[in-house]
Amino acid sequence: MGGPAAEERDADPDYRFTLANERTFLAWFRTALALIAGGVAVVQLVPEFAFPAARPALGIVLTVTGGAVALLAVRRWQRVQAAMRRDEDLPPTRLPALLGLALGALTLFLVVLIVLSSRG
Repeated sequence: MGGPAAEERDADPDYRFTLANERTFLAWFRTALALIAGGVAVVQLVPEFAFPAARPALGIVLTVTGGAVALLAVRRWQRVQAAMRRDEDLPPTRLPALLGLALGALTLFLVVLIVLSSRG
C-alpha cells in the first residue's frame, strides 16, 4: 500500500518557490532575447570589420546562442518545477558556466576583430 508510487510526492510546492522559479526563467529568457537582439543589431548596425564575413558570422552566433539559451531555460524551468513537486534536490545546471565561457570566447573574438579592423 505504501510502495514507491505512494512515497513519490507530487504536490504543488509553496507558491513563493514557484514564483522564484518563474522569475529565474524570465531572467534567462531576457538574456536570450538580448542575445537575439544583439545578433540582429550586429548585422544591421555595426560597420564592416576587416573580414567581411565576420559581421554576419557574429550575428548568427549571437542569434543561435540566444535561441539555445531560450530552449535551455524552458527545460531548466520544467526540471526545477518537477523537482520541487517531488520534494527533491534541485537538478544541477551548467548553463551559467557555458554561457559565461561562450561570452568570454566571443569577447576575445571581438577584441581581435576590432584590433585588426582598426589597423587597416
